[in-house]
Amino acid sequence: MEKKRMKSGEAPDPDKPMRSGFTTGACATAVAKGATQLLLTGTVPEQAVVSLPAGFDHSFELIEQGLEDGVATCATIKDAGDDPDATHLAKIIAHVSWRDEPGMELDGGIGVGRVTKPGLPVPVGEAAINPVPRRMITEAVTQVLAEYGTARGVRVVISVPEGEEIAKKTLNSRLGILGGISILGTRGVVVPFSTSAYKASVVQAISVAQASGCDHIVLTTGGSSEKYAMKMMPDLPEEAFIQMGDFVGFAIKHGKRLGMKRISLVGMPGKFAKVAQGVMMVHSKSAPVDFGFLASVARETGAGDELAQAIEEANTATQVADMMTEAGYLPYFERLCTYACRHCLEHAGGGMTVEVVLVTMKGMELGRAEISELDDNNWSKGS
Repeated sequence: MEKKRMKSGEAPDPDKPMRSGFTTGACATAVAKGATQLLLTGTVPEQAVVSLPAGFDHSFELIEQGLEDGVATCATIKDAGDDPDATHLAKIIAHVSWRDEPGMELDGGIGVGRVTKPGLPVPVGEAAINPVPRRMITEAVTQVLAEYGTARGVRVVISVPEGEEIAKKTLNSRLGILGGISILGTRGVVVPFSTSAYKASVVQAISVAQASGCDHIVLTTGGSSEKYAMKMMPDLPEEAFIQMGDFVGFAIKHGKRLGMKRISLVGMPGKFAKVAQGVMMVHSKSAPVDFGFLASVARETGAGDELAQAIEEANTATQVADMMTEAGYLPYFERLCTYACRHCLEHAGGGMTVEVVLVTMKGMELGRAEISELDDNNWSKGS
């Protein structure tokens, strides 16, 4: 029986094993290998076995095989497993033809993006086929050429017919990848809800910002907070805005490593209350909100015992924010931002300016603070 695939935004069932899938890079390798075999032999391959960097071989089913006017074509349908991947069920196609020079030439066709900004692992002007998939495709095709003893070279073009439409669901245009998706994957396997894949995209985005001349980046937890941040800081280029997700500490450290002089964080009380506590990974399951801490911050900014007690008994940090707003204790939010700045700067080891801005769900600014140096003036509680 076919397993039900996870939908985007759907929480995984902890009692059921998650099904892994395969990357666009692995699929591109399979179709390139199959089309090369078809070009050399004239025999239609039904499958292509690919050695994955993850350490095992996998047989990919090939479809739409054909040989016409000296061009061999094979396709496969990408299976992302239970990961909510935008490229799930995308058709990946390879067209392979002879070339006059020996060796292999690789390019992207329809639906494969082209790099237009520096800072990515692929040079400007080339198809967005990342280094590991490039190596996988080259090795697989070269192996086939050697197996059949031909000295002729081939041209391999990878296409994704729906790639341009799929790319609209990604941040490719922000990174300067235009016209389609990227052919990605370092292990050949898609691990459901993989944090490593998201972290890699964060580092890539910071690298593009650096290559674009930015020394000030703005980190947000998602699309809504990013939209508000862009309105607050209209003078910054698009490349400066990076959705870090829940990986606050990770993004800040890599921002410092890549030479950022100023890092702004814009977000809502639900996640940033945790940053103020010193939590640098703010997923809902990573650490609970410390309502005792929030109550103590409220007392520091003038709240009485009754309000502080109500905060300790609250259910969410957003509820606390509503309580403090209604009671008129707006310095509370500035104080929270100060604590968050301090923890972020401490986590990175100093050496830059950190700014934190708290906003509501509707984008209204609640408070902000910035710190450039670690000293007692911005820290009244022990860490």
